[in-house]
Amino acid sequence: MIPAAIPSPPQAVWYLGPVPLRAYALAILAGIVVAVIMTQRRWKDRGGDPEQVLDIAFWAVPFGIVGGRLYHVISSPDAYFGAGGDPVRALYIWEGGLGIWGAVALGAVGAYIGCRRAGVSFPVFADALAPGLLVAQAIGRLGNWFNQELFGGATTLPWGLRIDDAHLPAGYESGTLFHPTFLYELLWNLAGAALIIWLDRRFRLGHGRVFWLYVIVYTTGRLWIELVRIDPAEMIGPFRLNVWTSIIVLLGALVAFVVVGRRHPGRETTPLLRESAAQDDEVAEHESTR
Repeated sequence: MIPAAIPSPPQAVWYLGPVPLRAYALAILAGIVVAVIMTQRRWKDRGGDPEQVLDIAFWAVPFGIVGGRLYHVISSPDAYFGAGGDPVRALYIWEGGLGIWGAVALGAVGAYIGCRRAGVSFPVFADALAPGLLVAQAIGRLGNWFNQELFGGATTLPWGLRIDDAHLPAGYESGTLFHPTFLYELLWNLAGAALIIWLDRRFRLGHGRVFWLYVIVYTTGRLWIELVRIDPAEMIGPFRLNVWTSIIVLLGALVAFVVVGRRHPGRETTPLLRESAAQDDEVAEHESTR
């Protein structure tokens, strides 16, 4: 039997003595752990050393968190710099608010730095990482559920989401049900991760095409989910900023996927080590034997 509604969690913070344990942070951490484990397995399948994933994550994760917060603050500035806003709250990452666009963009910079330091191919690593990213994002959406935020418009569907009165948007009555957009995105991301893994195995994609496929899958889902959400957002014309961002990034990913596929069909056959790194190793080995 389908439940009459999806309840919201009664609390989002627990205390271990004086230490607060926040559901949002725990969801993000759990997503990171799962993504690392998945990437290690896929990286090993491509001939890499699983330990390198941890080394690269050491760079990618902090960059991604900073990038995600920066995008959120820039795209939703009123709560921090508008009338009655508090700029200091921009640092309160535990309250929620990580923009995936900034997280992926700056996280990619961190991953690139980590790949260079590890001497591995960035496109190959990005392909290994892609499905894990979607799963991590799916788990992270549970934090929005606990925080009772980022839900959609009112609905009478049997899977509507109950929101406590303290979190109700202005103009809505107590007991109103809302679209559980956290659940829509969670399910979309998990299905997308499974699809990407299957396509990668079936067609042996490489040279960054798995990553671009991840971007295509995610932005397609994010596009329609953004049209359902009602949380405050910057508007450009009739649509939210994230709608336009989804469209632009989706089109760019489609072009990249096609162009890379034409230039580099199939999967890489070259060593995972970058050529320059391999040459450096050869030079170092030669010098040590002189």
